Amino acid sequence: MTWNKLLQPDLILEGSVLNLTPDIIQQYGLKGLVLDVDETLVPLTVGKASPELQQWVAEMRISTELCLVSNNLSQSRIGGIARSLNLPYYLGAAKPSRRKIRAALTGMNLPPHQVGMVGDRLFTDIIAGNRLGMFTILVDPIVHPDAALRSHPIRNFEVWLSEILGASITPKERKIHKT
Repeated sequence: MTWNKLLQPDLILEGSVLNLTPDIIQQYGLKGLVLDVDETLVPLTVGKASPELQQWVAEMRISTELCLVSNNLSQSRIGGIARSLNLPYYLGAAKPSRRKIRAALTGMNLPPHQVGMVGDRLFTDIIAGNRLGMFTILVDPIVHPDAALRSHPIRNFEVWLSEILGASITPKERKIHKT
């Protein structure tokens, strides 16, 4: 698989994961979602799910299997977030490694092509999902309001490098789905 294929999300969603709707999931024929945690679902400095995220999960789980897969090693933090959402989870995933994502897929009893890998990072979440043949969804990071003005140097570098390697990540070229 070429770098531009590895780094190219199938869908670039404008805004946070909260803009991902059951209609979008249905449009792409997905039956499950593997969700990154840090800055995809909650800001890095937050240890629990917001009421908005809890509502989103409640709406999504009606028609979609959900599982959290995080590179974070903190059992107390990731476990606490997972428990507040009543979702299964895997931590220490070392994405773009596929091992824990495969375990999540097995737990969902779904083939990779019916599951979306949702994350805010190209070089971890998107590469891992693409390596497994999943439908990959890139979302904007959720950051704590106190840190909202800080830049995302790693993400900015990933976008820059991805474009050099041939992926279409820039706003004018994105396959954007707005709700």
